[in-house]
Amino acid sequence: MAMIPEETIKAVLDSTDIVDVIGSYFPLKRAGSAFVCNCPFHNEKTPSFNINPAKQFFHCFGCGESGDAISFVKKYENLPFIDAVKKLADRAGVPIIEAAYDPQAEKRQRSRSKLIQLHNEAAAFMHQMLRKSPQAAHAREYLKNRGFNAEMAERWLIGWMPDNPELFLQWARNNGYKGRELCQAGIAGQRDPNNPKAGLWVRFSNRLMFPIHNDYGDIIAFSGRQLIIDKNSGKYINSPQTQIFDKSRTLFGLDKARKHMTKAKFALICEGQIDAIVCYEQGIKNAIAPLGTACTEHHARLLKRYTSEAILCYDADNAGYKAMGKAFDHLAPAGIHIRCINMPKGEDPDSFIQKNGVEAFQNLLQNAKEYFEFKLDHEASETNLNDIREKTRISNELAIKINLLSNKIAQETIINQVAARLGIGTQDLREAMKKASYDQKRQRNYEKSNNNNLDHHGAPAEPRITPTTLDSSVSVLCSLSLSSNEAQEILREQLESLLIPLQQTTGGHLLTTILARNPDASTNSSIMAYLNTLEPADTLALQQTLSFRTPENIEKAVMDTTNMIINSHYQREEASIRAALSQPGLNTEQITHLMERTKELQNILKNLTNRYIR
Repeated sequence: MAMIPEETIKAVLDSTDIVDVIGSYFPLKRAGSAFVCNCPFHNEKTPSFNINPAKQFFHCFGCGESGDAISFVKKYENLPFIDAVKKLADRAGVPIIEAAYDPQAEKRQRSRSKLIQLHNEAAAFMHQMLRKSPQAAHAREYLKNRGFNAEMAERWLIGWMPDNPELFLQWARNNGYKGRELCQAGIAGQRDPNNPKAGLWVRFSNRLMFPIHNDYGDIIAFSGRQLIIDKNSGKYINSPQTQIFDKSRTLFGLDKARKHMTKAKFALICEGQIDAIVCYEQGIKNAIAPLGTACTEHHARLLKRYTSEAILCYDADNAGYKAMGKAFDHLAPAGIHIRCINMPKGEDPDSFIQKNGVEAFQNLLQNAKEYFEFKLDHEASETNLNDIREKTRISNELAIKINLLSNKIAQETIINQVAARLGIGTQDLREAMKKASYDQKRQRNYEKSNNNNLDHHGAPAEPRITPTTLDSSVSVLCSLSLSSNEAQEILREQLESLLIPLQQTTGGHLLTTILARNPDASTNSSIMAYLNTLEPADTLALQQTLSFRTPENIEKAVMDTTNMIINSHYQREEASIRAALSQPGLNTEQITHLMERTKELQNILKNLTNRYIR
């Protein structure tokens, strides 16, 4: 259940437009008064995913998924409820005041909060070590040589993890943190999992420490930069995946850069954290960096919220070139336009700016090439484009990447450009694209058959929630109650005669709950906030009723459906009594009682306006 007060959820939904939210993930098409797109929760070719701006509600007529903006973000981003609300609250500028309703959810949230608190306090400790510890002199000297001053280090809360792990472990003990919490945070680990008394080891040692924030500013992990060359260890070590951190879903510097990339209309993606920091400090504030991994589809979703263009600035070596190709593979399908900077050999943004100044780097940005032009230039410098074997290889590689473009107009332009540059016919390139598309589809089907226990994020799928079963008449009355205060008022007047029939009708308890809680049906946010306080199965069942059309004559619809429920209830009771009368062995008293009840039911049914046969 929700862990945020209903009035806060209402405030978030009041300040949120579901069309803007879903439209920030992928393009929508207007269809009358609604918007449609292919459902993100199941594979389909014809759009059945419908967004209703008036009701601030989505519903897929293919797979049945439905809900409000919070429900969408929660499911699509695979987030806990409270984090989905936080994302939308942050987007809308609504302050969050948390409250606990569900003990288990409260326990999970306390654990997350404690981990975030640990990361924040550990970052402050390591920053103080960098600033004041005599043992950190070499770390301060390294930063100075990279052009960092004290203000920059403080702005990014850069720190130093001591070479002696006991210094950090003693700090943790003094501040009340247990070994279990340090292990959950990924900062430490058990020396021997089978022997707790063996003690802990600290993941980072004698490293420059960069705090990693999520996109709304919480410190959730660390990246440690090697200060003394050790071939047995990587130059950068990141925190492992934890309850609050997944590097495939996190971009370094996004919390600072996101507003600036919206203004600049592009994101500058660097290869390392220091490059992103240097660019930001030099006024290029839309710079970010992945965390030791290639860009992923989750990164693409994050970026798409803020911009539809990215400039890749990776090292001018084979590793950097391949990384740009992988980044394209994930960013392009999300509708992000890709350009690439051709950095001089041996340079990165940090070293280039130090040698040539920020204006020279700005010039590189302005002259960044479209991805396909960049790739063809690179291939021309490395191979002979006139060689038929190389030409075939390159055209096949580019065919795969052209298929990834979501903009069909751009796709046609690229086909003509690539064909002309390689000296091949456009039809030959289209045939290569067709074959590549077939091969990709076959590969996806193979992967799907081997990953049917994974969700659309590639994570272990949670058991699918089955909506609470509702009688069709109850569904109609629930829909009317959630869309009309008039319907609620009429039903409360009829509640005395409805109470027993509803108790005996599938899902009837949900209607009585609505009438007892009295949510304001005049505002979508009140209804959505109310639904988020229910059990998930109940919420899903009621969300599905919101897709029903609201009739013009609400009073007639309520009364007709109410009569149907009451009729059906008494008809079922009458049928059960007739069945009881046919049983052998009844005494006179039992028969008399059943006969009297039969007459009562017949009189009740006779006096009802309509008698429905079900």
